[in-house]
Amino acid sequence: MNKEQLFTDFPAVSSKAWKQKIQADLKGADYNDTLIWESPEGIKVKPFYQADDLNDSMLGSPSSETDWLIGQHIFVTDAAEANQKAKRAIKSGTESLIFTLTNPELKPKVIMKGIDINSIPVHFEFQFLSVAYIKDLLANTGSAKGNIYFHIDILGNFCRTGNWFTNFESDHAALKEILNEASNTPTLSIDVSLYQNAGANRTQQLAYALGHLSEYLNFLNKNKLLRSDLIVCFKMAVDGNYFFEIAKLRALRLLWKTLAVEFGIKTDCHILACPTNRNKTIYDYNVNLLRTTTECMSAILGGADTVYNLSYDAIYHENNEFAERISRNQLLILKGESYFDKIANPADGAYYIEVLTQQLAEKALVIFKQIEQGDGFLKQLKAHNIQRKIKESALKQQVRYDAGDEVLVGSNKYTNEMDKMKKELQKNPFTKKNPRKTIIEPIAEIRLSEASEKIRLDHE
Repeated sequence: MNKEQLFTDFPAVSSKAWKQKIQADLKGADYNDTLIWESPEGIKVKPFYQADDLNDSMLGSPSSETDWLIGQHIFVTDAAEANQKAKRAIKSGTESLIFTLTNPELKPKVIMKGIDINSIPVHFEFQFLSVAYIKDLLANTGSAKGNIYFHIDILGNFCRTGNWFTNFESDHAALKEILNEASNTPTLSIDVSLYQNAGANRTQQLAYALGHLSEYLNFLNKNKLLRSDLIVCFKMAVDGNYFFEIAKLRALRLLWKTLAVEFGIKTDCHILACPTNRNKTIYDYNVNLLRTTTECMSAILGGADTVYNLSYDAIYHENNEFAERISRNQLLILKGESYFDKIANPADGAYYIEVLTQQLAEKALVIFKQIEQGDGFLKQLKAHNIQRKIKESALKQQVRYDAGDEVLVGSNKYTNEMDKMKKELQKNPFTKKNPRKTIIEPIAEIRLSEASEKIRLDHE
């Protein structure tokens, strides 16, 4: 029997016919009240989706082939120690390195010793701003510029700390000089993970990513530094809502292409993704392994270019070899045993994901346009409108968690009362308050379970 004969035996069923059948099976219960639920972003989710849910603009929404790299994040306080850790990680299956550099005294030559940057991409995140350090790094990366990423994000630092590295003028002058020095190296980065970890919903995350990006693109345009081959890196945090997070990353690419066209940019963006901190817990901490696994799966299927994992005990333990190996092995299993790198664009054509992608992108675009009409992202930050919106979203999530509607297994549901953690804490797992004078109110990351965990710790 050929394909044409087979399909004549199974006639198409319309959405209307399916809905009528479901309504009959509900035996009088209301279809809308029973089966349709609304996400925090205001998206009404139906129980099923078909081809007639798509419109022409949704067909072929952009995603990249599933050609993703396993990353290893290394927080660098000692250059030689970080170098040894990086080389061990490479031997254990790491395909890309992400160094977070804490101070300009760390010697690039020591960090990069024995690492073949022609075969393994390396990302450098900076907790400081130094043109001299960038020059030193460039001198130590040779001709492998295509495999090096500098995550320069002065606006992200402003959001996180409430202050510039030095001041507005000095930071932007340094950025301009760095962009000139590293003209052939991806340099600009947008840290969207901050907004997610602070409690922003998905449309806010996407809109703020666009607003954040727009500030940089306007700066480049004004200073005649804008190039058609510009590569921007987005650092994304992924939470446990499996399909929504797949759609979020796909929507980001769609929005990037929309904005890139306006500025004459012809390249794709680079997405660096990792699991969120926001839903991680110190009690029943092994559940974090399950959370990070599904979050990494969402990142991969959503089209992230590089995925690095979060250790199950990262919230309360110092970095340790065992936990980092487990987190790396989770990704190795997804690639080596589950074949998550073998199917090109696996989410393409899935009606539910296609619709979610389009709706998230459209709603984010509305927020972005409002930001632009309000004189841009930086002005909205200084007016504290961005901070207020994120707090409102975070509060809604917190209310749902406190009521048990937002479930974290082992924390607000199915708790193990015999679980004791007070003696296990090697570092402070709670949001640190650092009163200081700032230009704006910093955007603070906070985990959902912090308040309830404090109460449990006090009663151990």
